[in-house]
Amino acid sequence: MYKHILLAVDLEHDSTWQKSLPTAVEYAQAFGSTIHAMVVVPDFGMSIVGSFFPKDHKKQAQDLAIEKLHAWTSDNIPDSIPVQHIVGTGTPYEEILRVAEEVSVDLVVMGSHRPSMEDYLLGPNAARVVRHANCSVLVVRD
Repeated sequence: MYKHILLAVDLEHDSTWQKSLPTAVEYAQAFGSTIHAMVVVPDFGMSIVGSFFPKDHKKQAQDLAIEKLHAWTSDNIPDSIPVQHIVGTGTPYEEILRVAEEVSVDLVVMGSHRPSMEDYLLGPNAARVVRHANCSVLVVRD
């Protein structure tokens, strides 16, 4: 049913994946799926902000993110599950939606924190992914 699962995680916050990871692994084992593990490196927003960082800062951040993602998947995803590592740059929900389209995933699995009033029902990134994704989205609460 689900051959390609996009698992969006924030490696700096364990709560974003502690419950969504086991769910994605369970689905991948049940359906013989590939997990597309993804992290998003934030961009600078305004170009003037980027001028305060070294010229190769973006590449260094992406290289570090892919290194951490490889180590994380090695530690957390069984070897029997095929994994693709993806690092996006920009706004998390935009990158998740872009990659979901590019890879043609069947399911996006992501965590969401307990909402505060301004989040309404889901975190802002999860809510936007749910609203705009062209595939199924499973939001796992922490």
